[in-house]
Amino acid sequence: MTDTHPSQHPYTALTPDVVQDALASIGVWGDGRLAALNSFENRVYQAHLESPLDGHPQVVAKFYRPDRWSDAQIAEEHAFAHDLVSAEVPVVPPLRINGETLHHFGGFAFSVSPRRGGRRPELEDAEVLEWIGRFLARIHTVGAVKPFVHRPALDVTTFAHEPRDWLMEHQMVASEVRSAWSSALGEALTLIESHPTLSGRAPADGEIRRIRLHGDCHPGNILWTPEGRPEPGPHFVDLDDARTGPAVQDLWMLLSGERRQQIQQLGALVDGYEQFREFDRRELALIEPLRTLRLIHYSAWLARRWDDPAFPINFPWFGSRDYWQGQVDMLVEQIEEMQNPPLVA
Repeated sequence: MTDTHPSQHPYTALTPDVVQDALASIGVWGDGRLAALNSFENRVYQAHLESPLDGHPQVVAKFYRPDRWSDAQIAEEHAFAHDLVSAEVPVVPPLRINGETLHHFGGFAFSVSPRRGGRRPELEDAEVLEWIGRFLARIHTVGAVKPFVHRPALDVTTFAHEPRDWLMEHQMVASEVRSAWSSALGEALTLIESHPTLSGRAPADGEIRRIRLHGDCHPGNILWTPEGRPEPGPHFVDLDDARTGPAVQDLWMLLSGERRQQIQQLGALVDGYEQFREFDRRELALIEPLRTLRLIHYSAWLARRWDDPAFPINFPWFGSRDYWQGQVDMLVEQIEEMQNPPLVA
């Protein structure tokens, strides 16, 4: 796969001067020190300020990928973050500047948040997992109060059917394995669609509830502050993928290793979770289907971003025959996993 028009991507116009000018347009004055932070989906910068903003000498400016989310969808993300802050859940929300959290400059939508330090949580520690579980329950308690109106749901339509159709239409799957990939995907979808919660239709009475979620709760989106320092424990960042879905979506990405390890990790998370909120154990059967949906969605995500110069540089292995054969192999593994008994907690 080659990148034929890298200079045409909108982010090529987002120079350091444009970032500083965007901040200045809302009265946030940088002192010239600007650092790009690790982010592929959006562009995120840490800026040092001439004088503190709401007590923050440094802020993080997030420039949303053009044409991904509407203003209404971003506004729902911001509102959810502020709902969580109001409930004293430790998330990092966008700052209100001139009465707004979403701003526009030079064709970009952007927000400004406090800079928050921290490190990745040590997920081998059961106490850390239990602590995270408590805060996830608090996020979900707020998330269950009302639904998203504009942001999409996590279901088989948005994470499998639509990505599959796009990949096939644009001939992104290597021709040598296209038939095998399509066949394995079809078999996987049959198993996923057997779960009404992921079907995309309105839930019936008694079915697993769908709520507002963090949506992308992997370890990189949790900053951990050790005990003994101010505000210890987990702080959740990046609600960019907030969606409606089952609560277990925010738990399964924190699991790793062999089945026995995952059961231990899940037990610690649920122990913490249930100190604040009941966990519906029927959702455990959704872990492998959700993992499979993420696998499908990830390939389409990479393919759709290939005109962004950052992607060919950082994902040079994508699109090869070996990559797609690996996807076939993983789908076959997931088909087997989805037919095994679910994890227990």
